[in-house]
Amino acid sequence: MDARRTAGVAAGVLAVGAVAAAITAFNLAGAEDGPTPVDRTPVSTADITRQTLIDRENHDGTLGHGDATTVSSRGRGTVTGLPAEGATVTRGKAIFHLDDRPVTLLYGPLPAYRRLSTGVKGADVEQFERNLRALGYRGFTVDTTFGSSTAAAVRDWQEDLDLTETGSVDPGQIVYAAGAVRVDALSTQVGAMVGPGTAVERVTGTSPLATVGLDTNSGRLAKRGTGVRVTLPDGKVAPGKIIKAVAVVSPGENGEADTTKIQVTIRFTSVVRSMGTAAVTVAFTAGERPNVLAVPVAALLALAEGGYGVQIVDAGATRIVAVETGLFADGRVEITGNGLRAGMKVAMPS
Repeated sequence: MDARRTAGVAAGVLAVGAVAAAITAFNLAGAEDGPTPVDRTPVSTADITRQTLIDRENHDGTLGHGDATTVSSRGRGTVTGLPAEGATVTRGKAIFHLDDRPVTLLYGPLPAYRRLSTGVKGADVEQFERNLRALGYRGFTVDTTFGSSTAAAVRDWQEDLDLTETGSVDPGQIVYAAGAVRVDALSTQVGAMVGPGTAVERVTGTSPLATVGLDTNSGRLAKRGTGVRVTLPDGKVAPGKIIKAVAVVSPGENGEADTTKIQVTIRFTSVVRSMGTAAVTVAFTAGERPNVLAVPVAALLALAEGGYGVQIVDAGATRIVAVETGLFADGRVEITGNGLRAGMKVAMPS
């Protein structure tokens, strides 16, 4: 259990202990006779509510954009243009310039690994043609064959980019990514000479993500698809969903045992503006009880015969009702007991 959640529950239990001494004032009768009403109205009361209780564990996390990947040059030449760190690059835009010619970002899972020209066939041809179509070029069929009509569309594309109109595509002219990218860091500078395989920059996705490293004893919280709440640096709370949870093992040093963390990645389900890298607090759901009766934890009384009760306040009179407790969450506790219903008043310690 997270230390912050443990402290909250402990505080509630201490509150129960603090009022235990007051039980004698209620003049409880034997179990066969039932509780005896006490003719005294408490100073303050609270309602019994019917609600969904959610117990959350808070863990420190980091706001960012996920893991960065390296963009490398496939050609040889001089770097003549680079995007700014933090900039967003979308399909059809230059991700960098080499010898004053753009290297264009396209979308897809396959890397550019060969020259595409008339007669070439394969899944990489179809991927390129889908991008060409998305950029507005027409007159060809999107399929796995690079035909003469595709070559004609490529010449139109090259003309628009002020490239030599060859009708074929060299792998050094394009870079593929899953979607739009954010430039996380530059690995080179304008004027540098690069060759095939030289790192140019590191990029991430454009959507903010939160990451948390959980200890293995909290790994039960890291279920893919589970909802969480993230408190952002500006104090706002944003909903999110766990999209990935992987075990990361760090080797021990000086003979110490290896340590394992569960690395959790969270995608926001509402719009969250980019704030760079910042600390956040992530609230995981440790337990949930829908449609239950609940009272403030401080309303619980420790009964002399054991267990807990609540002091019901009704029309100026009070009585004690024994209860079974369930989930504790956010200062409230689930209760069940004879005759209890939502809207009843319970006494609170003054």
